Amino acid sequence: MTGRTILGHPRGLFTLASTELWERFSYYGMAALLVLYMVQELLLPGHAENVWGMAAFRGALEAVFGPLSAQALASQIYGLYGGLVYFTPMLGGWLADRFFGTRRVVLGGIALMTAGHFAMTFEETFLIALALLIAGSGALKGNIASQVGKLYGRDEEAQRSRGFAIFSTFINMGAFGGPLVSGALAQTYGWHIGFAFAGFLMLIAIAVYVAGRRHLPDDRPRAGAAGPRVPLSQADRRVLWLMLPILVAAMLGHIAYFQSLNVGFVWIADSVDLATPLGKLPVPWFASVDPLAGIAAMPLLLAWWRWQARRGREPDDIAKICIGMMIMAAGLLMFALGALFADGGEASVAWPMLAYICTGIGFLWYWPVTLAFVSRQAPPAVTSLVVSASYVTLFIAGLATGTIGSFYEALSPAPFFLLNAAIPASGAVLLFAAGPVLRRAVAAPPPIVRLTEGQAT
Repeated sequence: MTGRTILGHPRGLFTLASTELWERFSYYGMAALLVLYMVQELLLPGHAENVWGMAAFRGALEAVFGPLSAQALASQIYGLYGGLVYFTPMLGGWLADRFFGTRRVVLGGIALMTAGHFAMTFEETFLIALALLIAGSGALKGNIASQVGKLYGRDEEAQRSRGFAIFSTFINMGAFGGPLVSGALAQTYGWHIGFAFAGFLMLIAIAVYVAGRRHLPDDRPRAGAAGPRVPLSQADRRVLWLMLPILVAAMLGHIAYFQSLNVGFVWIADSVDLATPLGKLPVPWFASVDPLAGIAAMPLLLAWWRWQARRGREPDDIAKICIGMMIMAAGLLMFALGALFADGGEASVAWPMLAYICTGIGFLWYWPVTLAFVSRQAPPAVTSLVVSASYVTLFIAGLATGTIGSFYEALSPAPFFLLNAAIPASGAVLLFAAGPVLRRAVAAPPPIVRLTEGQAT
């Protein structure tokens, strides 16, 4: 890590984090409106006919899933959109590594997403808007994260993990604010104003990224059309295989995380006492507890890691991922305990509050560290591609969450949430068992060595 720093981190970190903050603000603001917009307006008679290509698109879906109501069609569209958003970063990483470099691909992604958000303001271009948003997110997500990793030297494991924690906190800030602001605008002025606001936020993202581009790492493609592809060595291939246990463990954590926002909301709506002196607490507001917990926990978490480092006790990345997934498991356990203590009645609102505090902290603890580990260990020729591929774990977890969620009614709440708590816990146990082998294979020196050599506080 070289050049001027802020709080001991490269200035480029805050350029990238701020860009991602505005992108996530717009993304989560739009996502909070999407299903309600489709169900309450877009897919109703008199509106659906206006959407270019909707009849053919609906016919294709119904050929696979059978006849779909407006609500079922909205769910299918939302599921495809959410899944592809986390699948396309592999293509964006490949384009960056092979042809254009990360800066150009990121700028292209921001431009596509900006166009997509503004296209959402017209009924006719709804499907085009979703396609633009999917393509833009694919170009942006993994490449932004890979740039964060490139800001640090390969021997700066602990500092890199902290950098990704800061980066994740900015994401949480966007996730917290987006639904609140866009939802308020949509409720007051109409759906399309809420979508247009998301587009204006992407213009801010472009300005931030361009203004801070001089602080970003060299992004020239390692191999491209102008030259032969750099082959991976046998050691590189071994490292890639060794990343699989890390990514599988992270995927198990994602399943529990998504379930808290899926069936967790169903349980809250049906079984939690939401009455307050000011009226009934809206269920969607619980979505803000999770990112808020992450924002509040970040400085405490960084301080805790520094305190451990000064005493030679800071866990390495593998141990941190294990701890994070155990915290995630505790979050799902809160749902199960709430259901058990309610005993068929209404549970206290404290149980879901505790659950989302745990899931927010757990996610902050394991996912940024996973990205840090992957970006550090990936062969330089395919760094962007490998970091982008990490987001496929979110895609697979999303699909798995829906399948597991279908057992909710058959199992009843407490056993169901116990099952979901066991998923990240089992991943933590497996990763803990494989830890010694992984550590020897990647030969990662302990964090305290790098902190002693030049840690800024």
